[in-house]
Amino acid sequence: MAKVVVVHGIGHQFLGPAQMHREVAPALRDGVRLADGPTPDAEDIACAFYGDLYFEKGTRSADLPPWDETDVEDGLEVELLMAWWEQAARVDPAVLPPEQEDTRGLLGFGVAQMLRFELVRSALDALAGSRFFGKVSDRSLIFTLKQVRRYLTERELRLAAQARVADEIGDDTRVLVAHSLGSVVAYEALCAHPEWPVTDFVTLGSPLGLQGIVFDRLLPGPVDGVGGWPGPVRRWTNVADPGDIVAVVNELATRFGDGVRDERITNGTRMHDLTRYLSAPKTGAAIGLPLR
Repeated sequence: MAKVVVVHGIGHQFLGPAQMHREVAPALRDGVRLADGPTPDAEDIACAFYGDLYFEKGTRSADLPPWDETDVEDGLEVELLMAWWEQAARVDPAVLPPEQEDTRGLLGFGVAQMLRFELVRSALDALAGSRFFGKVSDRSLIFTLKQVRRYLTERELRLAAQARVADEIGDDTRVLVAHSLGSVVAYEALCAHPEWPVTDFVTLGSPLGLQGIVFDRLLPGPVDGVGGWPGPVRRWTNVADPGDIVAVVNELATRFGDGVRDERITNGTRMHDLTRYLSAPKTGAAIGLPLR
């Protein structure tokens, strides 16, 4: 079994484990090499793939439904969209913050449905003009919201995604690397399996610290405002680009304790890109350490 297992995040649903491996393995090996670590062989790296779980079994859509602002569901989907808008405004001067659009707090006062649609439309338009989401269609952005919501609210999907991680863990597995929503899947899988031999957890562009949306919905849930430690892990390194709006909370030590080592990097114009994260020397150092 692989020494390093990588769990993908949002936006990879049209791929598969073999395609992911062709993309992930070279970037990961470059990152470890740049950090002067013991570079793992390609066969020592595996990809836990769960993106197909968002489609009906045996199918793979060539396109997404013609979603628009009316298809963003109340609750978690709208809350996540607003959190991304607010974070985009903090890190991107081209994005006006929600309060300048006279939208702050509207959802809490039971506004009319049409006004809610206008709010969501404003958020989608604002993100479309951001550096982060500038090339992403409304359909893709809304699908991303739905992926997060479905993982956090649909028990069967949640367990199936974690099972994909479990399928790749073997006696030789020492490092679990997880990106984006995959860091939530991997965290919960680690918590559920304290017997695993995994010693190191590396999270990339993670939304784990997003309170009220992700953090408070984790299983197991936080106690007194502090998230639980992920099972058998000895070292947890969290890597984030400050411009990555999915990683709204860049420093996970504020949520999970001082045992988390937070590292900042810059991924250029592809702030949330998995391969950029993997090829960064700080990521490579965290992956290479337990392989020595």
